[in-house]
Amino acid sequence: MGEGGGEEKEEGGEEGGLGEKRRKEEEEKLEEEEQQQQKKKEEELLHLQPFQGDLYFEGNPNLVKGAVDDDVAEADIISTVEFNHSGELLATGDKGGRVVIFQQEQENKIQSHSRGEYNVYSTFQSHEPEFDYLKSLEIEEKINKIRWLPQKNAAQFLLSTNDKTIKLWKISERDKRPEGYNLKEEDGRYRDPTTVTTLRVPVFRPMDLMVEASPRRIFANAHTYHINSISINSDYETYLSADDLRINLWHLEITDRSFNIVDIKPANMEELTEVITAAEFHPNSCNTFVYSSSKGTIRLCDMRASALCDRHSKLFEEPEDPSNRSFFSEIISSISDVKFSHSGRYMMTRDYLSVKIWDLNMENRPVETYQVHEYLRSKLCSLYENDCIFDKFECCWNGSDSVVMTGSYNNFFRMFDRNTKRDITLEASRENNKPRTVLKPRKVCASGKRKKDEISVDSLDFNKKILHTAWHPKENIIAVATTNNLYIFQDKVN
Repeated sequence: MGEGGGEEKEEGGEEGGLGEKRRKEEEEKLEEEEQQQQKKKEEELLHLQPFQGDLYFEGNPNLVKGAVDDDVAEADIISTVEFNHSGELLATGDKGGRVVIFQQEQENKIQSHSRGEYNVYSTFQSHEPEFDYLKSLEIEEKINKIRWLPQKNAAQFLLSTNDKTIKLWKISERDKRPEGYNLKEEDGRYRDPTTVTTLRVPVFRPMDLMVEASPRRIFANAHTYHINSISINSDYETYLSADDLRINLWHLEITDRSFNIVDIKPANMEELTEVITAAEFHPNSCNTFVYSSSKGTIRLCDMRASALCDRHSKLFEEPEDPSNRSFFSEIISSISDVKFSHSGRYMMTRDYLSVKIWDLNMENRPVETYQVHEYLRSKLCSLYENDCIFDKFECCWNGSDSVVMTGSYNNFFRMFDRNTKRDITLEASRENNKPRTVLKPRKVCASGKRKKDEISVDSLDFNKKILHTAWHPKENIIAVATTNNLYIFQDKVN
């Protein structure tokens, strides 16, 4: 009898074990369903999701030397990315002073899924390293900003700047060459005029396409401090350049003088409390521009008010939340980028942890705030020690102003849909470099139990960062720079 009782007990234990197993399976199933629903929601984020990736690091020896990320030459690090007004051309500048221009291939009618890919169009050395002998100062060749001028004829024009000098470049094509000179041989040597017995009419013969970049204007010696921004006015005749303490207004045809329109330099430099971090002209109103400061404020100025815009027309500033006050508050509130929407109604600012959208008619607070990587708030101390807290992230609008994009660490970049209030994190990595690879949304786990597919905040790589991004003005095509690689993604083509 005792034996029978023992057997019953054993069976009951087995049943209990099975029940526990079944319960675990059901929990896992529910979790998987939850994750799939979450994935579905994220994929619904705009018609932009998911992306397809084409990574351009093979055809561009200037931007990528060496396939291993750990072995990156300083000169190859991309420092700016900019589409032209039609989106057909994409320019990148690097720390070695080079500008590389990519051109979108014409759409292939047969392969409709092959929406014009970008290939290298032209590469040229824009700036060289210099030395200021008066100040015993090295001027590095790094390209800080590139801005395209609207196209007026067959040639394209762009402005590029390093810390001190702005240059206007003309990019033009040549596919014909003159032949049949009377006083010159075909190899360029001059002939003796006395030997010329007959006159020929020179003709143009077709040749392989050549893209030439030539400097048309050099705007120099106007900035004491480092230039951080250039912006072309909507009149397309003037542009501004901003450094840490001053903003100058230039005419594109005049290189030997500029007008100082903002000067925040105090008489005594010990009283200096803030610097200018970015400046931009309004897209439609040629007399209006904004500039942001390291104190987290944005000032809107009207050039009709006075020649020196030392008094702003509007001051955009959000009152600080006392509960979030810390040693790092001032550093993380510094604005690294400011961009007007295409409509000119809104402007977007990027500080260390967030993106804010401001309505130009409302100065006291932003109309929208998006947290980019709030999980880093607890890591500010170590980010301060490794200097990452001073990284300057840029931001950009899509063509219809409905979505904004900005970069983060670990080669992540973030998108925020202003209409649906959905957001997504995507990763630009070599694993996604096969054409037509759909990008998977990424999730960062700040604390607690890490789910499958999530990445822990402690395992983020702060050396891999996306500071520079650009969005095609008409299509859902984006360009993302990760150290020395340029990724170009497009939305999913069915």
